[in-house]
Amino acid sequence: MATEPADLTPALLGGVPLFDRTLYVGRPSMAPEAEVHARIQSALDRRWLTNDGPLVQELEHRCAERLQVPHCIAVANATLGLEVALRALGVQGEVLLPAFTFIGTAHAAQWLGLTPVFCDVRDADHGLDPAEVARRITPATGAILGVHLWGRACAVEALEDIARRHGIPLILDAAHAMGCGHAGRPLGSRGTVEVFSLHATKGLNSLEGGLVTTTDEALAQRIRLMRNFGIPDEDQVSCVGTNAKMNEFSAAVGLCNLDHFDDLCAHNHRLYEAYATALAGVPGLRLVAPAPGEAFSHHYIVLEVLPGAALDRDQLVRLLRAENVYARRYFRPGCHRGEPYRSRPGGPPSLPVTDRLSQTLLQLPSGRQLSPDEAQRLGQRLANWGRHGAEVAARLREAGAT
Repeated sequence: MATEPADLTPALLGGVPLFDRTLYVGRPSMAPEAEVHARIQSALDRRWLTNDGPLVQELEHRCAERLQVPHCIAVANATLGLEVALRALGVQGEVLLPAFTFIGTAHAAQWLGLTPVFCDVRDADHGLDPAEVARRITPATGAILGVHLWGRACAVEALEDIARRHGIPLILDAAHAMGCGHAGRPLGSRGTVEVFSLHATKGLNSLEGGLVTTTDEALAQRIRLMRNFGIPDEDQVSCVGTNAKMNEFSAAVGLCNLDHFDDLCAHNHRLYEAYATALAGVPGLRLVAPAPGEAFSHHYIVLEVLPGAALDRDQLVRLLRAENVYARRYFRPGCHRGEPYRSRPGGPPSLPVTDRLSQTLLQLPSGRQLSPDEAQRLGQRLANWGRHGAEVAARLREAGAT
């Protein structure tokens, strides 16, 4: 495919937008409506709409098989999944976690009265830095909470070793990680417990929902109990619990999307390759690549704007939105700079890698909303700006569009 001419005028400066519809990061990719309607109708026919219904049980079973883990518990959302897991493990005191993650990771601990202690991440995988975890552990540390960001496994072996030596659990936020793997196995069976998101913006979605996975049978039983108010059986309550159950409609959507999930991953892989081909060798821009040999869903397509680039990340976001591409700045700011954490005594900690990533990364659209040809066109538009960044930046200044 021919590349775009260097003098192409950005839509922000009066040119014609690249797309006549808006492309979004995280736009849901859904199974055919007829399939969804049929499964929902089956729940309506049974009048079994929640409380561990047959569709929830089927989703748990199929996901357990896919993730190669013995215990998979469906929950209403991943935030509740993290909260129930922390509570079921009896975590107290401080939780060490990365600041470069969605704010919900930190809020799950804070909501339970725990104290999030923010650590920096590694350049290599944008995951929790084990060296900093080791430095920050104190007698008050009750757990380590790692995040498989973008679906790339965090440093699980090193974090497992630290957790084992200190006798504390390792919880893994796997919200991004469905369809991803590490060391020849799907993510889902590492650490003490892992929590997946099935939110509408995820590669596999159930509208709202989540999965909690573990190899620990006793822990799985506690989580199942606590997601249902602590009620093990009719007329009996054995502990304090909450309502974290998934309903049958969400499970119906999740099952339908699971039927098509491998095809979606293959489509996203083609999108990634199209972006990568267009952006190869472009100065100042680098597509974040999966780790060699690791299974990856390519649901998250992350572009890094390197130091010295003529156009910074925020300028690219404004340029893209004028082209009807709603790129997103994940994650801006880091959790340590959001409330209530930035107002804690002493202010935000110094986390240089987190702060740099928060200013240099953006997410590009994926999913069935666009074709590989359209992804290549978008990549070529970015490549054009990268190669002629100084000229574009000058024109933005002249137009007062900076």
